[in-house]
This record gives sequence, structure tokens and C-alpha cells, in this order.
Amino acid sequence: RPWYSDRAAWLFAAPSLLIIGVFIIWPIVQSFRYSLYDWVIGAEEQEWVGLGNYAALLADPLFWGALRVTLVFAFASVALQLVLGYAAAAALLRDSWLTKTVRSVFFFPTIVALATIGMVWRFLLDANIGLVAGLTAALGLTPVAWLQEPDLALPTLIFVNVWKNVGFTMVILLAGLKGVPQSLYEAARIDGAGWWSRFWNVTIPMLSPVILFNVVMAVIGSFQVFTQAYIMTGGGPGDATLFYVLYLFRRAFEFYDMGYA
Repeated sequence: RPWYSDRAAWLFAAPSLLIIGVFIIWPIVQSFRYSLYDWVIGAEEQEWVGLGNYAALLADPLFWGALRVTLVFAFASVALQLVLGYAAAAALLRDSWLTKTVRSVFFFPTIVALATIGMVWRFLLDANIGLVAGLTAALGLTPVAWLQEPDLALPTLIFVNVWKNVGFTMVILLAGLKGVPQSLYEAARIDGAGWWSRFWNVTIPMLSPVILFNVVMAVIGSFQVFTQAYIMTGGGPGDATLFYVLYLFRRAFEFYDMGYA
């Protein structure tokens, strides 16, 4: 039947389609158009460069470095969130006042603003006045410049990202674990399956949709990382924490190279 026979359905979908068109599709189209110019904000005429920006991108070592940093960050963050989130969910599976309290403690960082987390951890890890440095010195050890050492800055940001998001992963996995029928575990025990066999053949298959959801959400969040790096390290030291979104921001709003950005 013709598409216009479902007028009521199209009318209900119209507000969402309008929002998607205005705030998603149109910006994508405009961004592609800008990328074909040496775009300068406020200029009366923009210089056409065709695919010149894309050619420059492929030869830009900073872009490839930023992409590598982002991929390392995403892979490590997602893996750690899944492992630690599952461990926390399994440990806190039973309902009691203690487990409910600990769940709330784990989940609390998830609702805190990224800017606040960035500023707090920047202060805590400061090599001169930070609480961590103070405790380290009190133990007779040399304080570590966590955010100033090229080899430590990225792992530190990964740690902060996992600390913030592991509670969300835990809650989703906890809901998934509660939805696994106990009869499957009982049948596996009767068949002589051990802990690992039950985990691999019962828990993982039953949790696969939940795990996929967590992976997708964690990957999206990791590839959008900006605030933590901007506040805590500014992309440094050197380019050790220069994520690709941060590099995009620099090219657009510090160098005003909008077409390339």
C-alpha cells in the first residue's frame, strides 16, 4: 500500500523526524560542506579547497597520534569497565542493606559532572599540593607526578574514566544477572558443570545482550572523551593525552581552522 495511507503514523513520527533532521542530519551535511573550504568564521568569502583538507588529514601526524591515543584509551577503558563492573555486580548480587549501600557508592561517580570530576582529580593528583602526593610523602616515598609524566598521564586518565563509569556498567550487569533463571545453573550443576563451565556456557550467553549494550555505550563514551583531558592535562604532557576530539577542538577554536576541523 502507498506510504501516505499511514498518515497517522507519519504525523506521530513527524516531531522526531523534524528534530533528527534539524539537529543531526543538517549539521552533518553542513560539516561536510565546510570541510571542502578553508573556512574562516565571519569571512565574506570562503576559499574552496575541495578534498585538500582530507589530504592534509591523512598526512597529519598529530591526527594519527590523537587517533592512536583515543583507541588505546577506548580499548583499555571498555575492557576494565566490563571486568570490574562484572566483578562488582557478582559480588553485590544478593540484596541486603550493605550491598545496596555499596552499590550506591559505586554508582555515585556516574552522576557527578565531568568538569567537577576533572577538577577534583587534578587537585588530588597534583605532585606539589595534592592529597595523594601528601600521603605518599607521609609514607616516606617520593611523590609521583601522575599528570605530568608522559608514561603515566594516559593510564591516569583511563583510571579516572573507569572510576567514574564502572558503577553504570555494574548496575546494568547486575540487572542482567538477576534476570538469569536459576534453573539453568541448577541444571548445569546436575550435569556436573564447574564454576568456569557455568560462567562460560550459562552466564555469558544469557548476558550477551547486556554486555553488548555496555560495550556500545562505553565505546561511544570513550571516543567522545574531552572534558577530563581538557581540564586535567590539556592534552599533555607533549601530546600524550591528545584525544582526537580535543585535537578537533584545538583546530576549530584555538587555530580557527574550521574547514579542517
